[in-house]
Amino acid sequence: MNSYKLDLEKYAALARQAVAEGCVLLENEGQALPLRDGERVAVFGRMAFHYYKSGLGSGGLVNTRYVVGILDALKACEGVHLDEKLMGIYEDWIMENPYDEGQGWGRVPWCQKEMGVTEEMLDCARRDDVSLVVIGRTAGEDQDNNAKAGSYCLTEMEEDMIRRVCEVSERTVVVLNVGNIIDMSWVEKYHPQAVLYAWQGGQEGGNGVADVLTGKVCACGKLTDTIAADIKDYPSTENFGDPFKNYYKEDIYVGYRYFETFAKDKVLYPFGYGLSYTTFETRAEILKNTGDEITVSVTVSNTGEVRGKEVVQVYVKVPQGKLGNPARKLIGFAKTKELAPGEQEEVCIVIQKYDMASYDDSGVTGHKSCYVLEEGCYEVFVGSDVRSAVSVGCYEEEFRVIEELEEAYAPVEKFQRMKAVLLPDGTYQAVTEEVPVRTVDPQERRANEMPETLDYTGDKGYKLVDVLDKKVSMEEFIAQISEEDLIAIFRGEGMCSPKVTAGTAAAFGGVTDGLTALGIPVGCCSDGPSGIRMDCGTKAFSLPNGTSFGCTFNVELVGALYEMTGKELRLNKIDSLLGPGMNIHRNPLNGRNFEYISEDPILTGRICAAQVKAMAKSGIGSTIKHFCGNNQEVGRSTSDSVISERALREIYLKGFEIAVKEGGARSVMTTYGSVNGLWTAGSYDLCTTILRKEWGFDGIVMTDWWAKSNYEGHQAEALVKAPMVAAQNDIYMVVSDAKANPENDDVEEMLHAGKITLGELQRNAANILGFLLKSPSVLLLTDRICKEELEAMNTKEEDDVDAGSLVSIESDSVTQKIVIDGALLHPAKGKADVIAVTNEFMGDFTMKFTLKSDLSELAQLPVSVFLDNIHKMTVSVQGTNGKWVEESRILNMGFGHNHYIKFYYGADNLEIKEIVLTPNR
Repeated sequence: MNSYKLDLEKYAALARQAVAEGCVLLENEGQALPLRDGERVAVFGRMAFHYYKSGLGSGGLVNTRYVVGILDALKACEGVHLDEKLMGIYEDWIMENPYDEGQGWGRVPWCQKEMGVTEEMLDCARRDDVSLVVIGRTAGEDQDNNAKAGSYCLTEMEEDMIRRVCEVSERTVVVLNVGNIIDMSWVEKYHPQAVLYAWQGGQEGGNGVADVLTGKVCACGKLTDTIAADIKDYPSTENFGDPFKNYYKEDIYVGYRYFETFAKDKVLYPFGYGLSYTTFETRAEILKNTGDEITVSVTVSNTGEVRGKEVVQVYVKVPQGKLGNPARKLIGFAKTKELAPGEQEEVCIVIQKYDMASYDDSGVTGHKSCYVLEEGCYEVFVGSDVRSAVSVGCYEEEFRVIEELEEAYAPVEKFQRMKAVLLPDGTYQAVTEEVPVRTVDPQERRANEMPETLDYTGDKGYKLVDVLDKKVSMEEFIAQISEEDLIAIFRGEGMCSPKVTAGTAAAFGGVTDGLTALGIPVGCCSDGPSGIRMDCGTKAFSLPNGTSFGCTFNVELVGALYEMTGKELRLNKIDSLLGPGMNIHRNPLNGRNFEYISEDPILTGRICAAQVKAMAKSGIGSTIKHFCGNNQEVGRSTSDSVISERALREIYLKGFEIAVKEGGARSVMTTYGSVNGLWTAGSYDLCTTILRKEWGFDGIVMTDWWAKSNYEGHQAEALVKAPMVAAQNDIYMVVSDAKANPENDDVEEMLHAGKITLGELQRNAANILGFLLKSPSVLLLTDRICKEELEAMNTKEEDDVDAGSLVSIESDSVTQKIVIDGALLHPAKGKADVIAVTNEFMGDFTMKFTLKSDLSELAQLPVSVFLDNIHKMTVSVQGTNGKWVEESRILNMGFGHNHYIKFYYGADNLEIKEIVLTPNR
């Protein structure tokens, strides 16, 4: 019999394993790690006492049942004896120097104040066997890192701590609880014996890290990014962070593609690098070479003394030809099973030659807008990182066109890009060339590809389930939908819509009475890449971050974990997870890198495709994001990324392409910003030409929340949404009422002006309905979910939100108003207030909030309202830039005169003046 209950023990075990396999060991002098049984360990650093489970923003707001930090996990290890005196010193200091929560969304400090190291503390290091120094960093949505102390670089206090501990300790191990790579120049200065990137591991993070520190799991993670000596060494740094325009002059030479070609001497730790507690021997050969693919056979032997896993990485050196190419690029990878000492495994990696091809955006090869293999020698390298990979064979290719495409989303302004030239001595010189600009008008292309408009038939009695049952066609069903409802279905509702699972990000589909009458379910989507975000306080599983997943190089493990996430989503009646995040780590300073995977598009695509496929097993249509070029947070709504078409296709779109073609992704989220002069939400070439025509995508495209679009040549505006419809960006997220058009968008106006057509609205509606037909929501609406699963869906845990002191308020004897003074409330993230109210009137009340926030309009500030412990609504407001605003909702308080109202706060930096409940007589 099928069990529909979520196996939380299995979930936790998989997450713990993923954390462990994602830990990257950079240094391990004299086998400093793993810790030996019975050793005394001195733990330094305040961040040992406050674990960063994830980064900030929408991707980090998961209400967890528990979080295990690194220190928590080490305390539970029987063979590890922590220095109690040193822990006591820190605990006393932290009482006087509490954790700084910051000021809410986008205003949280990147790091915390560190305690100065005293001689008393150093005495602990002198007498103990090992000193463990924990460094923590966060970043996230709306805030990039910067190349200063306390962000990308260590603070003076942190450096002093590492220096002094290294001077007196027999063995010093530095553990980095961070979302992204940081400056590592301090390693050479102070020479700690071991350095471990632990990333941000979600609620099981500490357990996974402790497993590696103690040797329960053999270190086997590999870097998904190149760590250079200085932030200035990254070629993108020069053109990173401008709030209005960034030229991608480094072109395809991102990360290791740049360093291995032009600047090997600038690298501290190469892409793919990571040490192990054991040793491996690798023998490889090109086993098969056909017209479309090659097969590389690799035999990996464990030549060490402990069990462990190895990552096999395959790179290719392609001819420079006329286009120019990096010295090496990753084309395949695999992770072995856990091998016992002396055991070996043969791994066969099949590589499509399409993944070796170069895109000609200029026509210099004679085949413009084509993926080509240029004539010459193709040399294959295999190893455990990009630098140490050795040649295992080469073969000759004649010039070939691999795929013919159309020019799409090319830049409209000229700039100079980097190109490699091979010198006679075998080294490469970086030269520049002019980037080809757009020659095809996407609006002309759209005009030539306009969808047919179906004649409106009115309601014929068809329900959406009739399409599922093949009783009517989708066209027959769509023809019933009125113009008004075709416009309304374009508008998703949220945040925290009462029409779907409480506290989630948005509702879409059957959001009006007319659409509901046609049997269209309301689909539900929820943040995000680090687990399910439900702002009402409902608990969910907090997952490791994207970079951590990438460092596992283990698609099978990631897939197994996300099968659990898919089940969890389904049990919570959620149709789509807003994730995984797929943007390229163009520069280490991007604050949202923790959500994303790597500087490499192949690794990014394969890890994310595993997540997508796994969630699809439960009918969940994950939303890959942010499509595309979301490579910085500063000016994410205003900045124009100017990128060559070649770099777009080979680097910034490639991962998305893999997630669609190999993973079967059914939902895509566009970005806030612009690429090549067009905001992505309104780009026909991006959303239709490339995504749908070239890749065969047949799902939905949605905007990021409150995104804008523009008419070419003009700035983006909030009311400009007709370009989204035209681009086949099917859903605008989000409004409070789809029918009422609260944002006064121009869709109806442009429809009547002939700028968009009814056929385009019908086409987009068909995309949305096609998505819903493959989602759990249609099964729920039509009672096609079995009794056992439905019971599991409706089983909820007892609410465990920590409420504040109880306050009692009676309604006014004359007006029956209930006035809750804001001074009684404590609006801060994770806090709750419970108010006992007595009311004579029974029925609907208008509940009016008077509130403000210093944050900008992109900040999301949810307040969940519970009546008698039943969730009634979540009022999700945006930042008000310091202005008082009013928000009103309807709350029914029938059946009795005594009630408890609970307010749960999902974010910081919110001030409430008062809440007034007025009876609707």
